[in-house]
Amino acid sequence: MIMTRRGFGAGLTATLLAGCGGRSGRDDGSGRPAGLPEDLRPARNAGYDAWVADFRARAADRGISQATLNAAFRGAGYLPGVVTRDRNQTEFKRTLEDYLSIAASDARIAKGRAAYRRHEGVLSAVEARYGVDRYIVTAIWGLESFYGERQGEIPVISATSTLAYDGRRGAFFEAQLLAALRILQRGDISAARMTGSWAGAMGHTQFIPTTFQEYAVDFTGDGRRDIWAEDPSDALASTAAYLSRHGWQRGLRWGAEAGPGAPSGRSLQPEPGGPVFAVTGNFNVIKRYNNSDAYALGVGHLADRIAGGGPLRAGFPPDRYGLTKDDRIRLQQRLTARGFDTGGADGVIGDKTRAAIEAFQRRQGLAVTGLPSPDLLRLL
Repeated sequence: MIMTRRGFGAGLTATLLAGCGGRSGRDDGSGRPAGLPEDLRPARNAGYDAWVADFRARAADRGISQATLNAAFRGAGYLPGVVTRDRNQTEFKRTLEDYLSIAASDARIAKGRAAYRRHEGVLSAVEARYGVDRYIVTAIWGLESFYGERQGEIPVISATSTLAYDGRRGAFFEAQLLAALRILQRGDISAARMTGSWAGAMGHTQFIPTTFQEYAVDFTGDGRRDIWAEDPSDALASTAAYLSRHGWQRGLRWGAEAGPGAPSGRSLQPEPGGPVFAVTGNFNVIKRYNNSDAYALGVGHLADRIAGGGPLRAGFPPDRYGLTKDDRIRLQQRLTARGFDTGGADGVIGDKTRAAIEAFQRRQGLAVTGLPSPDLLRLL
């Protein structure tokens, strides 16, 4: 996860590419992990305990009640795995082709269409109120938490207090901790239910606490802004409210692949030899959610696919190994057929595919590199 968002805390490296709970190589949408790993459970730390005692006094001076503080820190503690993850963030160097293969996978499209049908009434009402395209809201939901299946299970008070104490970005995370306490004090959620990513991003569409405070809405009218509930109405409306406040233009598309019928706008070709996109001002509004062209293209393309659109017309050039996506899919299929599980055949070379290649190379007496190649494909 990389803190490049303007207002949001969980990057796609956490929720899309790696997945909460640390599954390796791919996000296949199989659901939440069974419990938290040991390093994401409270550990004894005298320095943290002293910091919390000092912080509680500061929070009380800023209007946080003792009842709220007692409820929030009951059972909370230092999470060593949160610090490890914060200090060892990896810049995922996915190609756009791989990114879109994950963002708009067959599973994500199918689940998105099903989620849209289940919640079409709410999404239509959200669009009517805020002017934000219902399919865009659905796509953000799909990328951020796989339509609610991957909201994160780490207690937000423990995560944000650990990172505030750690100090690398102490002021930022102390602000998140204070905002989380104000959310609890207002009664939007209980401390036990306030869970999220290791960096404190929460709910169906992964708001960090300060962004929640500023943009979350009570769309259901029950007096609480509950972005964690099984009913995603508040979360979906809050996402639309955020985009609306940042300049979303009602009735304007995000963009499209360049060609007949594409909206007028600036041209964007993220990869030489790959598809060209015509994007509008609403594309830039999506980037306010995550400041990445790839993310905004992923949202826009997934939204179009959920709405019934087809795949991109233009292909991508061969990758750095000299393989096309179809080649990579065949490689995965043939490895799996020989008993070397790649975890699926989507053309994305992740950890499981590399492990399968290594195992095959080892069995064949080849140099063990874990790297795909045209020669390996021919051998298979």
